[in-house]
Amino acid sequence: MPTVFRHGPYRFFFYSADGHEPPHVHIERDANAGKFWLDPVRLADSGGYGAKELRLIEGLVTTNRELLLRAWNDYFAD
Repeated sequence: MPTVFRHGPYRFFFYSADGHEPPHVHIERDANAGKFWLDPVRLADSGGYGAKELRLIEGLVTTNRELLLRAWNDYFAD
């Protein structure tokens, strides 16, 4: 599970078996684990987060979208 970056209590990562799906990122904090698509940025799975926290996470994903896409493309490059 490559971790792309951490921000406060959040870990942004993807699974090594995720390459067959469109680019996305998983976000984990404690028992919560949400998922956002990256192109365009949109919620795929709330993973137990509330609406307010999802807005915060969406902002972090949007701000770091290029970094996340670059990490995805580097990892899953043929």
